Amino acid sequence: MPDSARIYKLIIKRFRGIEKLEWTPALGMNVLLGGGDAGKSTILDAVRLLLHPSNHVSVSEFDYWKRQHDDEFAIEAIISLPDSTEIGHQQKFAWPWQWNGHEAVVPSVDEGGAEDSEPVYRIRAIGTTDLEMSWEIVQPNEETDSLSAAVRRKIGVVRLTNDTRNDRDLRLVYGSALDRLVADPALRGRLGRRLSEIDLQTELGDDSTAALATLDNTLAAEQLPHNLALGLTSSQGLSIGALTGLVATDSSGTQLPLASWGSGTRRMVTLQIAKATEANTRITIIDEIERGLEPYRLRNLTHSLLNDGVQGFITTHSAVAISAMADAHLWYLDSGGQIGELQGADIARQQQRDAETFLAKLAVICEGVTEMGFLSVLLERGIEGDYRNYGIHLADGKGNDSTLALLKSLNGAGLQFAGFADDEGRDPGQWRDLKVSMGHRLFQWPDQRCSEEAVIGTIGVENLHLLLRDDDGDLIGDRMRTLATRIGSQTKTLEAIEESCARNDMTLRQLIIEAATGKAPDCLERPQRKEWKAHAKQWFKSELGGRELACHMFRLGGWPALKSILLPHINAIRLVVELPEIENISNG
Repeated sequence: MPDSARIYKLIIKRFRGIEKLEWTPALGMNVLLGGGDAGKSTILDAVRLLLHPSNHVSVSEFDYWKRQHDDEFAIEAIISLPDSTEIGHQQKFAWPWQWNGHEAVVPSVDEGGAEDSEPVYRIRAIGTTDLEMSWEIVQPNEETDSLSAAVRRKIGVVRLTNDTRNDRDLRLVYGSALDRLVADPALRGRLGRRLSEIDLQTELGDDSTAALATLDNTLAAEQLPHNLALGLTSSQGLSIGALTGLVATDSSGTQLPLASWGSGTRRMVTLQIAKATEANTRITIIDEIERGLEPYRLRNLTHSLLNDGVQGFITTHSAVAISAMADAHLWYLDSGGQIGELQGADIARQQQRDAETFLAKLAVICEGVTEMGFLSVLLERGIEGDYRNYGIHLADGKGNDSTLALLKSLNGAGLQFAGFADDEGRDPGQWRDLKVSMGHRLFQWPDQRCSEEAVIGTIGVENLHLLLRDDDGDLIGDRMRTLATRIGSQTKTLEAIEESCARNDMTLRQLIIEAATGKAPDCLERPQRKEWKAHAKQWFKSELGGRELACHMFRLGGWPALKSILLPHINAIRLVVELPEIENISNG
């Protein structure tokens, strides 16, 4: 038998905002990433509900898909369980299945067939149409039996969710981390007996004693229970164990309940209690791991979890946490409800340089900063309000080749990302395959063009000189210098440059495009080639330059010619963030 509990597969049907999800998490630390309202916390709550240590759980119509509780919701897991959970001590014997790497299958009767397979169990939590919960274990013959709360309590889920629940594991609640650490089932009974010995009657004033005596006489006359006295009791929602928790001494020497300390401190203490238990079955659930923790403590916590050896499920919106989780298994839940593992060196590099890529509702991988600036203007004009408020993030792909590799990795995980890149003529088959899979979410300039070439090519001859002028209408010296150098003009006036173009059988448009793209003929010596390539920095090779290029497109009449190829990409982005398609973008 395994030495710890591990969820091999999780299946969620009709639970809250998830209609159906099948996930095969890693056996170590699983970090769930994605934009807001994608369903990350719902997955954690599903695991928590499946392994809840008691049967006293309230569900409401909001726990059902689209609030339709006329049909059940179900949370099922294929899970390995050690002997310490006493899974074999239920009223009916629980037969294990075999894990074949993808599914739980009926144990093989062939000789030696079971030796290489992990014994697992199928357990299920069901929200009934009566708004009640039931737990069951599915036998290999598909019959079901009840799954006891005792077994679920032995598994020992450690859950850190929002602040109002952080102290649960610091109190003697059934199944809590402190309950498993103390491991004294008779403690509650002894506490109850000692507390019942407290004579509360002596604390009553004379008037209160008289009022209680009058009530007692009335009950006796009505043949109802009498001989009344005040005593300590508990209710269904409040037990003696729930009132018993850890206290610690602060710097002033005052003993305070640990539940009253800071959020981050409570989280750190809870996990240390869980690690101190003899039980090694626990599964850790942490929603927003960064809550209440400074960056240095967050890094310490993530490193501790990674070295702990237990299976964990974590969500985060912190770039610090993502960077510190380099050795964890990162999963991205996209806006379409698809979950995929983020793997490979390309994703790891992006994880370190721009963690927000994996925290957005839709990340658009742009070939470079020029494309980021250019697309930002399109989105500002094509989406109502600030596009970032819709969870759209523009990420720098650091070049054409690395953008292709990153998009392939993301697309291979079945995730919904977008891309914006030039067509440089390399790897046409791979780009074509991506386009088939991603549709209009992937934009490439046609005919092996780049942004500068495409936009400048649409601007009328009479307006080309405006690309050389600043907002005040003055010629930009650095841009004029790049043109003069390339055409061999001794002076940097526009007239002299145009005359040189005519003598060299070159148009001003062609000269501007070559300077803006940094084109350098192979015949040039290396120092001169390097200088010519650097000319692009004086034009649009920056995020601000990309924004300027897009503004020129609208201001100088280029949009009508490019609308048919750019607008489908904007509409594809709008659809991902649940906005309707538009027919045009205003030039204003």
